[in-house]
Amino acid sequence: MRSNRKYNELRNIKVEVDFMKNAFSSCLIEFGNTKVVCSVTVEEKVPRWLKGKGQGWLTAEYSMLPTATNSRNEREAIKGKLSGRTQEIQRLIGRSLRNCLNLSFLSDKLIKIDCDVLSADGGTRTTSINGSWIALNFAIKKLLDKKLLLNNPIKYGVSAISCGIISGKPFLDLDYDEDSSAEADANFVFDSLGNIIEIQCTGEKNVISEKNFTSMYNLAKRSINDIYTIQSNIKE
Repeated sequence: MRSNRKYNELRNIKVEVDFMKNAFSSCLIEFGNTKVVCSVTVEEKVPRWLKGKGQGWLTAEYSMLPTATNSRNEREAIKGKLSGRTQEIQRLIGRSLRNCLNLSFLSDKLIKIDCDVLSADGGTRTTSINGSWIALNFAIKKLLDKKLLLNNPIKYGVSAISCGIISGKPFLDLDYDEDSSAEADANFVFDSLGNIIEIQCTGEKNVISEKNFTSMYNLAKRSINDIYTIQSNIKE
């Protein structure tokens, strides 16, 4: 059980922008000991199935360094295929970020977001979403400043956080040890207006009661304003 944080308290959040000098935009984001580099690449092309439709696209990739966890993991490139977990997480990141965009304003541009986990201590997917929105926001500002876009396609902010039920009680922003012992856990993605973009919720050891789900949802929603305030106040 956590000793240094209250049940409704976020871990310490740090952001360093322009972390990858060769990326169009990037940031290193930290939620406690979870650290993820989020980098944006912009290409003047779209998937073949979008050609001629006058809109852009956004896609995301997610990976963990071999030593991001306590025991070394083989690179998935060595295995020759992505794990189901990796595919599911990068699809979640892509869906979450596309939700905040007016794709018709992207003018046949393809935005790729790479999320590379340097250190994993729980909440890597939600940390990746939060960092991806920051990197995306800076990328869009650069495109507007360079007159490569005429209109800002970002409709609202995107913030994400995890919650869990431990010993029958709700906890916010689980680290790895807490997540491993949780009876239930959930990942919440909200827009900056407080609307739901996506919820992933699993009963790990038991079913999730309506009361427990509601308690996790309320914890998550109350934290979103704090996360978005940090995201939107980051300066290059």
